[in-house]
Amino acid sequence: MKVSIIGAGNVGATCAEYIALNRIASEVVILDIKDNYAEGKALDLMQTATLNKFNTRITGSTADYTKTANSSVVVITSGIPRKPGMTREELIGINAGIVKNVTENVLKYSPEAIIIVVSNPMDTMTYLALKESKLPKQRIIGMGGILDSARFKCYLSLALNAPASDVQGTVIGGHGDTTMIPLTRLATYTGSPVSEFLSTDALKKVAADTMVGGATLTGMLGTSAWYAPGAAVAALVDSIVNDQKKLFPCCVFLDGEYGQKDICLGVPVVIGRNGWEKIVDLKLTDDEQALFNKSADAVRNMNAVLNDLKFA
Repeated sequence: MKVSIIGAGNVGATCAEYIALNRIASEVVILDIKDNYAEGKALDLMQTATLNKFNTRITGSTADYTKTANSSVVVITSGIPRKPGMTREELIGINAGIVKNVTENVLKYSPEAIIIVVSNPMDTMTYLALKESKLPKQRIIGMGGILDSARFKCYLSLALNAPASDVQGTVIGGHGDTTMIPLTRLATYTGSPVSEFLSTDALKKVAADTMVGGATLTGMLGTSAWYAPGAAVAALVDSIVNDQKKLFPCCVFLDGEYGQKDICLGVPVVIGRNGWEKIVDLKLTDDEQALFNKSADAVRNMNAVLNDLKFA
């Protein structure tokens, strides 16, 4: 099984590493527009193969999409982060151009691929990839909810002073500081509601920390995080390539589900060989549904910029 990763930055390279370490695919191609950058990342990773005992073949390419031919999954990490003084329109304009170009090129050589979108603003870029590709909606997936939920479970485990593996929690809605919705009501610790172990104030803090999880790391590192995003992508790729039917919160196209239409937003979905296969209805409370609707409104405002820029 072949996986191509477009963008050889920290997230893309880490994703390739985790796919190899977990023996998810037999071949990984990393592509970037910077001369020899992807080739260097790939060679460096291949030199760990005997040390880490994996047989995945990792290759790099400078903008040669023929190398990505016949990929089962394509991961799009390309794009730039928002810089000081940059407007929302400028960010979307630049990244939309990149995502549109990448989507067109990968489908020339891998028309049956499932596309995973990581580029930001992720919900809007997922929507763009779907509209530009004209693929069945199940084959376009935004990764964000998996990462947000992993951060949610991390903060829950720290508050509980418990192993993260004993904690379950889900984040839905948009992949942004003000649009994501950590569902504290449904979070559990060894099967019991976390509300039996944590106070209301403690749960509010966990939710607040989750929502600024990415910004917190950017402030600490001076750049976006890469370990957790790379692991989140690899977990999603694993469920697709190995048809695991795992339930993940992902950004997918809604057509009436959760009261929303014509939008890509984070909801729980079953992930398998054909992409996302089923949207799971969590039966939100009125308050949770109101937050979800508010999140959808914010994402729609971002999507409207695509229309203004003639992308959709």
